[in-house]
Amino acid sequence: MDNQHTPAINQRYGSLQRVAPGVLGLPTLIVNVYFVGDADGWVLVDAGISRFAGNIRKAAEQVFGLGARPKAIVLTHGHFDHVGSLEALLKVWDVPVYAHKLEIPYLTGMSSYPPPDPTVGGGAMASMSRVFPTKPLNLGSRVKSFPLIGELPEMPGWEIIHTPGHAPGHVSFFRRRDGVLIAGDAFVTTNQESFWSVVSRKREIHRPPAYFTQDWAAAHRSVQHLANLEPSVVATGHGLPMRGEEMRAALHHLAKNFQQEAIPAKGRYVAHPALFNEAGVDYVPPAAPDPLPKVLAGVALATLVGVAAYALIKRNRKHNELKPMGTRTVYYDPEPPHYRTEEKSSTHIPRVRRITRPEY
Repeated sequence: MDNQHTPAINQRYGSLQRVAPGVLGLPTLIVNVYFVGDADGWVLVDAGISRFAGNIRKAAEQVFGLGARPKAIVLTHGHFDHVGSLEALLKVWDVPVYAHKLEIPYLTGMSSYPPPDPTVGGGAMASMSRVFPTKPLNLGSRVKSFPLIGELPEMPGWEIIHTPGHAPGHVSFFRRRDGVLIAGDAFVTTNQESFWSVVSRKREIHRPPAYFTQDWAAAHRSVQHLANLEPSVVATGHGLPMRGEEMRAALHHLAKNFQQEAIPAKGRYVAHPALFNEAGVDYVPPAAPDPLPKVLAGVALATLVGVAAYALIKRNRKHNELKPMGTRTVYYDPEPPHYRTEEKSSTHIPRVRRITRPEY
């Protein structure tokens, strides 16, 4: 685990990324999960998007050995892209799940998350957030709250830091002895609103994914808190790990200029945040004006008009087509005068036909 080179697994299952001693990251399409620990005991941080349970298990077995399973699964928060493979993993791994108490309603069927805000802009991912799921899982008694103070026994040496804003019970994990920070989506290392940035995984310290951030003032305080930790390396929910002085300078820049550069100019949660309690969502502000439904309605109307016009033109063409007048068929007859002709429609085919000449 301390090898300075990045260990790799079969490309079919993705690539493991070495973050720090005892910390490996695995991308699940658009979001990362992390293996924290060693063969004597490890935890899985987050569970990625759906249909990646097999990839996660195979990666774990390659690192920790055949049949490896974690002591626990710990969640930075419960958004769909961080818990998508959780239920499938729990069918194989009988382990506890831990989350902040303010995330429990979204993991026990009590409450859905507030709707995303696609009007914040930033790129195609923000536009696609209109269809991102917000319904809760129902893990029942399998999910537990993090301890209010101290460490999680299954994750020794890591501080649990409440970093709300992107989600009410969002947490980050910090290993103080070497400055390793697993930040979840409190901030990320790519522009998650941009499809091309997500695909290219271009490294940059960036605000939390804006379309799911529902309390911008809290998000700002969380970034300030994490910047003040002066981490040596950061591993986030989206993007590649970053380290060193350049990373710290960019993180401090984000914290200092969050109001001007990170908070969207407009959006549903910009002026008024969503409010939460231990039962779930308490208040959601009215939706911001969204021009896309009107655009889609216009596109749909134009499409219908186009289809109707095409059908009308096609019908008229069919009606006005020149139809064949028929054929003249010449038959041989053994009796004089030996040849006779017979007019038939173009759809009639005589049984014995000697010569057929089209007539126009």
